[in-house]
Amino acid sequence: MTPRAWLLFGCVSVVWGVPYFFIKVAVDDGVPPGFVAWSRVALGAAVLLPLAWRRGALRGLGGRWAAIAAYTMCEVAVPFLLIALGERYVSSSLAAILIASMPLMVALLSVWFSPADRPTGRRLAGLLVGFGGVVALLGVDVAGRPGELLGALLILVATLGYATAPIIVNRRLADLDPLGPIAASLALAVVLLAPAVALSPPVGWPSPAGLGSLAVLGVVCTALGLVLFFRLVVEAGPSRAAVITYVNPLVAVVLGVLVLDERLGLTSVVGLLAILGGSWLATGPSSRRREPALETDRPPAR
Repeated sequence: MTPRAWLLFGCVSVVWGVPYFFIKVAVDDGVPPGFVAWSRVALGAAVLLPLAWRRGALRGLGGRWAAIAAYTMCEVAVPFLLIALGERYVSSSLAAILIASMPLMVALLSVWFSPADRPTGRRLAGLLVGFGGVVALLGVDVAGRPGELLGALLILVATLGYATAPIIVNRRLADLDPLGPIAASLALAVVLLAPAVALSPPVGWPSPAGLGSLAVLGVVCTALGLVLFFRLVVEAGPSRAAVITYVNPLVAVVLGVLVLDERLGLTSVVGLLAILGGSWLATGPSSRRREPALETDRPPAR
């Protein structure tokens, strides 16, 4: 890890650790979740499409639109909308903790999509520990509060989408310049999320805090975050870059507690540690020969 790689690592960890905070600020300001999701992909597309065009990264997308559409649904359109909907009911800290279970879901999906990579031994124990943390959060932290339970379930469905997206990338899009499919997926998500905006448009202008949150989500967390992550992968390699998956929720939790005065009970702390520890075990090396079917080194586009 060079000093440049460490700098990029720190920047990406922060940039992809703060979206949950700004989503919470926006939805609490009265911005409809559909507009939150749509505005961030619209801003992200406005920034990345010209870059992808100049770089020539949009070449070769012909014939891949089915895969790009599936990737868009799993990685961008559905998760961005569900997370914004979920954060109407749960804290940004809890949202980040639940999304940290993404590596667990990737490992679980390997049971069906990569039989040779099925978790055994230490990896199976990691799955049990990690999902035990999720159950603790749902069964103790939000038990008896239907609204919070609904919000948590929406975020877990979004996390499942994040876990599914690498399968699509690895099988259909891995040979392309990543900037091309991602820019195209953001542009497609603008169209797909338009009905959500039409069904629940903003009522008046958001406050300066709400507008600022939308700008940060689109330009910084989506566009800049992806560019920085690509540079980090080149500088440090995909495996080291993937470690940000374990740092992002810590950034989000600290920000939520210190700035939004969110409650972080003992169950939340135990759940976070169980999810992170279980993810580390569940995504570790297997004694079996791995098939190149699942790529777990790509964190989701936050």
